[in-house]
Amino acid sequence: MNFKTTLKVALATAAMAMATGAAAQNYKPEYRMSLVVGTAFPWGQGGQIWADLVRERTNGRINIKLYPGVSLVNGDQTREFSAVRQGVIDMAIGSTINWSPQIKELNVFSLPFLATTWAQTDAMTGGEVGKQIFDIIEKRGAIPLAWGENGFRQLTNSKRIVSSPADMKGMKIRVVGSPLFIDAFTALGANPTQMSWADAQPALASGAVDGQENPLSIFVAAKMDKLGQKYITEWNYMNDPLVFVVNKDVWNSWTAADRDIVRQAAQDAAKQQIALARKPVKETILAMGVGITQLTPAQLAEFKKVTKPVYDKWVKQIGPSLVKKAEQAVANAK
Repeated sequence: MNFKTTLKVALATAAMAMATGAAAQNYKPEYRMSLVVGTAFPWGQGGQIWADLVRERTNGRINIKLYPGVSLVNGDQTREFSAVRQGVIDMAIGSTINWSPQIKELNVFSLPFLATTWAQTDAMTGGEVGKQIFDIIEKRGAIPLAWGENGFRQLTNSKRIVSSPADMKGMKIRVVGSPLFIDAFTALGANPTQMSWADAQPALASGAVDGQENPLSIFVAAKMDKLGQKYITEWNYMNDPLVFVVNKDVWNSWTAADRDIVRQAAQDAAKQQIALARKPVKETILAMGVGITQLTPAQLAEFKKVTKPVYDKWVKQIGPSLVKKAEQAVANAK
């Protein structure tokens, strides 16, 4: 290598170093990650794992602080995605349910009794449905990086065993802020009440509401037996995939190398988070003195029949083409 060549290489290396240094100087000292729950829950643990991996792999260039309880939007779960778009939130692991008011296509995961097994859920998120949803999220102003999972939502209550829709008649059930959930629980004969998770806990404890629906991992971590919840109906009526996202402007402010690091860290964290969400907890719940009712195929068919009109109504709002892809993915899942 002659002198001129050596000089060119040295200058190019210096320029790259300067560019990298300049970019690093523009990085925020802290990036705010929004979460609905804290690190006592698999959902929150996934956020901590992601933050730790990013900090380690970027040598501290990207420092992430967790903000559980959706505190950056005053506890309003349904405002979280809008806040990500606006830059109020830098990063988030968001629920497809909570973000469905802004992104109607996310309701595909909430269609009652569409996907009732992990394999079916994985077929949706890992296939054409997942890709299409990611494209939609990116067009709306956030960069989706990985799929996580909150888990299959099971019904709990303080009143009685629920094994048929008739058992739910008049029961006050806390649901998230999604019109689809209002429709589904109204069809089942319940009295659904929308409220945030922060408001739901004292409402359950006081008896202002009779029950709620959430994954069993949430039941354990939130110690819902202490909130009067003594009866669980395991029906797997829908799963709640989570989405690891970064605000688009924040994403574009990072170097290409750091973007690759953050994406890979999200995917690695998501795998661990899903494993945590799927960890068996039934023995722990039974030890709490809580009863778990597992529906027979005939009982489950009754719930499906009652909610079928709601399913059909929402197909039109979500988009028949997307729902058809989801149904095909579920049918082909092993």
